[in-house]
Amino acid sequence: MKIDEVEKWRPFTDVEGITWDLSFLDAHEVLYTHHCEDKPDRVYKFIVSYSFHCFCKDYPEQSEDKKMALMYHSPKESRPFCKNRYRLAQRYLKDMILSLDRQRIIHAGYGSYAVIDVLNDEGERCYYHVPFRAFRERKKLRIHVTSAYPVDAKPGGGKVGFFVIARNLLAGKPLPHP
Repeated sequence: MKIDEVEKWRPFTDVEGITWDLSFLDAHEVLYTHHCEDKPDRVYKFIVSYSFHCFCKDYPEQSEDKKMALMYHSPKESRPFCKNRYRLAQRYLKDMILSLDRQRIIHAGYGSYAVIDVLNDEGERCYYHVPFRAFRERKKLRIHVTSAYPVDAKPGGGKVGFFVIARNLLAGKPLPHP
């Protein structure tokens, strides 16, 4: 698969020698099937990639030494590795992307969409903001997850159906906007 984003993430080894596997964020294909009562099923194949913002973040309270000790270098920029974002991504992110056709998707601004609701291990609803861009690249349908992070309150944004996004992309029509 040839895409303009990272296809395979190399693991991160911290200063204590612990290696953090990132292969769960490698680019992959997903098939979404739209079932319609009066029409044949329509299958949309997307190639999905992930930004390193899903597992990296610098915090103002971090010292420069701490930031440098946690620095992860991607092809486009560098940021400190974040154990919290890593754990959330490992636990929730891929499942959220695999089920976009069943998720509540909102407009996230700047031409992006987002999924937000997850159930934590205790079965409680919590908010994990996962903005993504949907587009065509080399005649293929693409999703690029631009970030993923916890939020305290439910973010606003108008609801949009995933299959409206997919159908418009495939037809070369403008994507839904707020």
